[in-house]
Amino acid sequence: MTEMIFRDDAYVRECKARVVDVNERGGIILERTNFYATSGGQPGDCGELDIEGVGSCPIATTVYDSDKRIVHVAPEGSILPEPGALVVCRLNWQVRHAHMRMHTALHLLSAVLAYPVTGGQIGVERGRLDFNIPEGGLDKDQITTELNRLIEGNHDVSYRWISDEELLANPELIKSMNVKPPMGTGKVRLVEIGDCDVQPCGGTHVANTAEIGEVYIAKIENKGGKNRRVRVAFKTDGEKS
Repeated sequence: MTEMIFRDDAYVRECKARVVDVNERGGIILERTNFYATSGGQPGDCGELDIEGVGSCPIATTVYDSDKRIVHVAPEGSILPEPGALVVCRLNWQVRHAHMRMHTALHLLSAVLAYPVTGGQIGVERGRLDFNIPEGGLDKDQITTELNRLIEGNHDVSYRWISDEELLANPELIKSMNVKPPMGTGKVRLVEIGDCDVQPCGGTHVANTAEIGEVYIAKIENKGGKNRRVRVAFKTDGEKS
């Protein structure tokens, strides 16, 4: 299994790695990587692999294959490394950092709106969570105020590991109704944001909530039944809509 450097340190922008395999579609598997693979509503990382003695191979995205291996996907026609080659993995840091900020903001949103989560998506400029809420009437301004209050609280983000059995014994830690926690290896990583929130998550996050910056609730949509979609945007994105 590929060593997931991002799980221990999401701020590693580049690292050296050895190519383990290149699959029939040109997907590159490495012995270790700082690239996050698409999962849990967070897009896979993009960037480039600098192949020793050959040149640069752009990476459009990173995904898991059917065997749960992390695959770095190069655009068609790219120069691909050979198995055994040494590469330097360089993230598109601007994109990754935006995902980290938004992912942490959405964890805080789930603390502000303490309802079961039915879905979510993380983007560079905006993100969303879907909630199972029996009644409507959510106030965008009120949610914005409370969310920014938590962000401005300078809460540290930390991690700890518990066993699969411990998680199953504490089902209240699981907020998502549709996405299963990252179980199966015998242990699960919990993401703790100060005293605001704790939940299982394998994604990348900022080290402190102040790093997120100011956000606002851009839109609240009724998706039928009890499903309410709450969209979050960074304040610097421009005019509120």
